[in-house]
Amino acid sequence: MANTKIDWHARAKTLKIDGRAFIGGVRMPAAGGQTFECFSPIDGRKLADVASCQEVDINLAVACARTAFNDRRWAGLPPKTRKQVMIRFADLLIENAEELALLETLDMGKPISASFEGDVPASANTLRWFGEAIDKVYDEIAPTTESVLAMITREPVGVVGTIVPWNYPILMACWKIAPALVTGNSVVLKPSEKSPLTALRLGELALEAGIPAGVFNVVPGFGPDAGTPLAMHMDVDCIAFTGSTGVGKKIQIMAGQSNLKRAWCELGGKSPNIVFADCKDLDTAAAASAASIFYNQGESCNAPSRLLVERSIKDALVKKILAELKKYQPADPLDESTTMGALVDCGQMTNVLKYIASGKAQGAKLLAGGEQARAETGGFYISPTVFDEVTNEMTIAAEEIFGPVLSIIAFDTEEEAIKIANDTQYGLAAALWTQDISRAHLVAQRLRAGTVHINSYDEDDITVPFGGYKQSGNGRDKSLHALEKYTELKTTWIKLK
Repeated sequence: MANTKIDWHARAKTLKIDGRAFIGGVRMPAAGGQTFECFSPIDGRKLADVASCQEVDINLAVACARTAFNDRRWAGLPPKTRKQVMIRFADLLIENAEELALLETLDMGKPISASFEGDVPASANTLRWFGEAIDKVYDEIAPTTESVLAMITREPVGVVGTIVPWNYPILMACWKIAPALVTGNSVVLKPSEKSPLTALRLGELALEAGIPAGVFNVVPGFGPDAGTPLAMHMDVDCIAFTGSTGVGKKIQIMAGQSNLKRAWCELGGKSPNIVFADCKDLDTAAAASAASIFYNQGESCNAPSRLLVERSIKDALVKKILAELKKYQPADPLDESTTMGALVDCGQMTNVLKYIASGKAQGAKLLAGGEQARAETGGFYISPTVFDEVTNEMTIAAEEIFGPVLSIIAFDTEEEAIKIANDTQYGLAAALWTQDISRAHLVAQRLRAGTVHINSYDEDDITVPFGGYKQSGNGRDKSLHALEKYTELKTTWIKLK
């Protein structure tokens, strides 16, 4: 999908956006007619009026999903048939990649190259990979006595509610719906009200691919109006959520207060990126560190926002980090050469600026950025920001900022680095840079994080799980392990004569 030479501005002028919900295989307005306005963070332009779903709409979507599950129009199909449909679903994402990428960029502000070259192909790959996997996983026979046949099988859990965030709208949706659908469940997806447009289009493409009506439903709306009724619904068997730790805690409570539905929450992070003095390639470490914190405007839960540097090399590494900033200056997201776009909305920009102000007030040294950029466009941009002389007790080091803000923390010993790295409520990701293979293994073992990168950052693959420790939640997306979240484990005990 490289060398596209697409005039994205011209393409945007011809884009038709349908903001209605997708329930039971049909586009429809909210039952009460409620809508909310969807604006682009690029320049403040209005994109669409989107259905603001309420409890009545959630009830309808869940009822459609339950009916579809009970009559087995999807769950009853052979795995190889579901595989074929999911592969067709993936193909349709690629066939409609221009539209989907444009919706994504207009809706949440990321560079069009990231949407078109990254998120849409990765989403299609997720659908295709889980589709290909489903007829290659086997159930078990327990090693009982010869007079017993004990079968251990996986069955779909039923109706799955999914609530996804605004930072990677289509990709996070596909990480959830692919394993849920391929295992035979029915799904009700609530996208973030900040970026609902690609999710709504996914509903239509799923139907076109051959997923029966009612199996996959999309209900845009606000958390209290749509998310809460979905999490509290007595006929939803599983809720899968990606978002903030604060909301994740509420999801867990609602799951318990309702029907004890399974609740899988993949939550926030404050990931440490540790560079030891024996790192032989500071250029690569600097480039990877900058790319990972400033990619997607810093709006990534696993962003390495805490850069822990051994004191003897700190000045050298900081100099190289600052030199990288020229690659990540905010620019027009519809220009394919842009590497950093707009934050998702004014509220997020304001929140990030408040964190920057707190860093200054608490004594951190601002080395670069720290201000709004491109204000004349009407959009919401912040320059890449770097703080030095940060301590782990400062707010900018303790709380998830979700913006292009890097905090540099010096350390003197390996033990001190591990202590600082683990001194956080989160445990999503971490990294360390060293040439010592023993140190690499031993430090990685001690870092309390779901993913530990060694001499790299942000590299991943659909074959490995993604999720964290501690208050980064219990969610695990990607890999065959994700199938476990959306299935029940059944034992069938047969007494033989």
